[in-house]
Amino acid sequence: MKIGLEISRSGAETRASIEDPTVPVSQTSEFMALFGLDGVNLPHVTIDSALTVPAVSAAVAFLSRTMATLPLHAYRNTKDGAVRVSGKLQVVVHDAPNDGMDSFKFRQYFWQQVFTVGRGLAWIERTPQGVEALWPMDPNKTQIKRVGGRLQYKFGDKIYDQVDVIDVPFMLRADGVRHYGPISMAAKAIQLALAMNEYGSKLFAGGGVPPLALVGPLPVGADAMKRAMVDIGRAIDVARQNGKPIIPIPPGYELKPIGFDPEKGQMTEARTHQIQEIARIYQLPPVFLQDLSRATFTNAEQQDLHLVKHLVGQWSEAFEGELNLKLFGRFNAGRYVEHNLDGLMRGDFKSRIEGIARAVQTAQITPNEARALENRPRHANPAADELLVQGATIVLGQQPVVKPNAPNESNPVDEPKGDGEADDNEA
Repeated sequence: MKIGLEISRSGAETRASIEDPTVPVSQTSEFMALFGLDGVNLPHVTIDSALTVPAVSAAVAFLSRTMATLPLHAYRNTKDGAVRVSGKLQVVVHDAPNDGMDSFKFRQYFWQQVFTVGRGLAWIERTPQGVEALWPMDPNKTQIKRVGGRLQYKFGDKIYDQVDVIDVPFMLRADGVRHYGPISMAAKAIQLALAMNEYGSKLFAGGGVPPLALVGPLPVGADAMKRAMVDIGRAIDVARQNGKPIIPIPPGYELKPIGFDPEKGQMTEARTHQIQEIARIYQLPPVFLQDLSRATFTNAEQQDLHLVKHLVGQWSEAFEGELNLKLFGRFNAGRYVEHNLDGLMRGDFKSRIEGIARAVQTAQITPNEARALENRPRHANPAADELLVQGATIVLGQQPVVKPNAPNESNPVDEPKGDGEADDNEA
């Protein structure tokens, strides 16, 4: 039976009432209102409300900033290998996509939309000379539809074709047009986190006093019940304000807590579980949401590798693929855009320097290329542009070549004797 407004078969409007013997008294709005519980619902989840959950805001901020921090460059394939492109294309990709945003701000905004709304969009401004700028688009104000097999994006009063829009969805729906957003898909988990935040704030704002039941002879009538509730509530408030743990109770009555207290309800464990649930939404290792409950030195390091291999690397590939397709077309003549994931090691000086040194010693990069990675000036010595390798490294199966020692004072070379000369020992 539905409680509240009902329409009978005859069309007449009927309402459930506390006086209706066929309706449980606890289900009527009058009874719930008597205890101040009418209209109790779980909080509605929006992007703004979801971001008030610390784990959600931490995940969005961490991922968007991490993706915005990665160095992004444009390259061209040549017979001598990949060469970094200079000029306006490099400025748009690496420095400033448009006149009002640098690369970090543009990409941070772009990825914030992916990890909240579920879609990042940007319009490509072109001139006869090539790509001029990239402009962000608000996905909430963009209408996407398929016309003649091609996607069209209506933003404001303009319609853009699919070749002019960078589009990275969190997850596409079956029609290939609409998308799923992480916050909308995880609404129940976020709703529970919001409810626990609300419960905890009300509990501690009320001095840690849980909901109470007045046990004893009940007052006669709804008005008398309300007055008793007001009197008890006033007594609790006075005791809390005065710092006194004792409140007066009329003879024959007692107060008993109802529901459960946070400790028995495992509220701390439940909040930790919600952090892990939100980490699952973004496939983010929990250690990056400051959940160290199961972290050790070893598995925290493995989670760091997991972040690069199974999360940042995937989103980097999605962004690179979209940029390469939309900026250069399907037949891009060897031009491409690529992230440098080594940028994630910028904070670990020891590992970064050891990696660079090993790359120099194994002839993968020259010393001047290594200096460029650290934004240091080129060395004037021509040898700094040569590939170096350890001299002890030889081809398998070959014997090492031993060169004769050069003459010096400690190891003189015997000079040929003259006809009249003899050794000192021959005398």
